[in-house]
Amino acid sequence: MTTAQTAPAASGTAQLMDGTALARRISEQTAALAAKITERTGTAPCLATVLVGEDPASVTYVRMKQNRCAKAGITSRHVELPASTTTEELVAAITALSEDPEISGILLQHPVPHHIDERAAFEAIAPGKDVDGVTMHSFAAMGFGLPGFVSCTPGGIMRLLAEYDVDLTGKHAVVVGRSAILGKPAGMLLLEQNATVTYCHSRTRDLSSIVRQADVLVAAVGKAEFIRGEDIKPGAVVLDAGYNEGNVGDVHFESAAARASLITPVPGGVGPMTIAVLLEQTVQAAAAQAGLDVADL
Repeated sequence: MTTAQTAPAASGTAQLMDGTALARRISEQTAALAAKITERTGTAPCLATVLVGEDPASVTYVRMKQNRCAKAGITSRHVELPASTTTEELVAAITALSEDPEISGILLQHPVPHHIDERAAFEAIAPGKDVDGVTMHSFAAMGFGLPGFVSCTPGGIMRLLAEYDVDLTGKHAVVVGRSAILGKPAGMLLLEQNATVTYCHSRTRDLSSIVRQADVLVAAVGKAEFIRGEDIKPGAVVLDAGYNEGNVGDVHFESAAARASLITPVPGGVGPMTIAVLLEQTVQAAAAQAGLDVADL
């Protein structure tokens, strides 16, 4: 925890959890590690990004990730496929990247067009290159508490909680959201740290009453300002993993900040951490593929 990140503020004056600052530090450490790997192997870590179609938001996200790669000393290879690409064609493209020794990690930008079997595409990613933590192999590793790549947004959430010295032991953590790469793994990672976890979603009956019990709340339902401040337990820690039109999260920020002790802003909270974990895991994958122990670098 940095000197600026003191104990949580009293309820009514929520302290911001600064994901931008923490992500910057992680990225600096990642760049230093990438430089050592490049020096030892003669080859820089490489992240392959795969984009199907021309969705403007996805194009922007991929470009941003490529820029962050360059700053961290990670090369990138971009595979751009037309929106008409079939599942079989996408699986073939990802399989080729999985088999390419020059590629350290693979990121399939999601969502993909509706006619594509996204799960089949994810499963074409070799486990050792699944730096976005989207395969069933990575999901199982998270569930069993075994070494492996975590889903990047849940991984970023856990790093924020650790940075702000949030002791999860015995705490009631409520996760609102159940996606396979965000809500579900977030709950598993919280459980691994001894929290008592309740999963909820947009169809949960009497959701407000459950949210009010949360010592730690993870909002990942994908609906703008879905959770209101009056449902936040005084002193709770609120992690907003949503990002919706208008730069707003899944939590109504102003009203929630009036009751929480710690809260992530949108933007600048969970989002930067997602990319930082992605780059960190890409470099870790490169080290493993080169037979290097990160602890020795």
